[in-house]
Amino acid sequence: MQNSEVFILAIESSCDDTAAAVLHNDKVLSNVVANQLIHNQYGGVVPELASRAHQQNIVPVIDAALRKANVQKEQLTAIAFTQGPGLMGSLLVGSSFSKSLSLALNIPLIAVNHMHAHILAHFIDEEGYDKPEFPFLALTISGGHTQIVKVNSFFDMEIIGETTDDAVGEAFDKSAKILGLPYPGGPLIDKYAKEGNPKAFTFTKPKVPGLDFSFSGLKTAILYFIQKNKLANPNFVDENLNDICASIQHTIIEILMDKLKLAVKETRIKQIAIGGGVSANSGIRTTLKESEAKYGWKTFIPKFEYTTDNAAMIGIVGYQKYLSSRFETSAVVSKARIQF
Repeated sequence: MQNSEVFILAIESSCDDTAAAVLHNDKVLSNVVANQLIHNQYGGVVPELASRAHQQNIVPVIDAALRKANVQKEQLTAIAFTQGPGLMGSLLVGSSFSKSLSLALNIPLIAVNHMHAHILAHFIDEEGYDKPEFPFLALTISGGHTQIVKVNSFFDMEIIGETTDDAVGEAFDKSAKILGLPYPGGPLIDKYAKEGNPKAFTFTKPKVPGLDFSFSGLKTAILYFIQKNKLANPNFVDENLNDICASIQHTIIEILMDKLKLAVKETRIKQIAIGGGVSANSGIRTTLKESEAKYGWKTFIPKFEYTTDNAAMIGIVGYQKYLSSRFETSAVVSKARIQF
């Protein structure tokens, strides 16, 4: 289906951010996100509070996205929404609103896999950013996922490596919690790491065969390391915070890079794209960029606003699905876990 005037309203509500975007074909006209700060006091996302906040935010956020894009709802061509994976209550808010609006406007409804969206965010038409060519390898790293995906086309993707336990984002956040840093702690580790020595302390990297990852053992090693040193010196963390953060981040980046190097060797694909909330980490972005000269790779790093949960990435998948008429009926169901 070809149409030079495709306007997609995209809605993302998989976790604790309520987001809406309007795309004209593959160009983003607006990308609005409402964060839920209430979770900070609990040290993590509370699902019930998240779904309630989505109900409060979804209408104002969508209204803001339409106004910012200067698009009337009657101009919309289709509505794309996150089907999963995510928190069930949060997903239902987005899907219910999307179904209702698509019925009211009598326009197609498009369901999007959140993890596909992190990968295909690279195909948003953005000045100064190149788009990868198929096939390429995608490293999707977030609070809930760590995957290496072989991307053959927009709708042909294969997971060739994934975490066997915890995701990399959880490793960052739990390490920060061990250090006494507030939630979300991942960005704080990145912040303090910039001022520290990445080789001040050594943490053993897990030995996991193939392209799979594991981070639970690293979290435990960091916990025991901090407990042991605080017994000897109660001020150990305060006196060494920058170096500890730099060493933790350095270890995590090495784990990711070791698996990427192996994936390139096995697939002979040298185009690497990253996505997901953890891809906002400055250390990871810098290391990946340096790999172009070091290993002869071509790397693709998205804008910061397209790394964390956002609706623009849902919209670009919606646009590609619209072109091939991959629509859903109102019978489509949200899924906390969804087949990749």
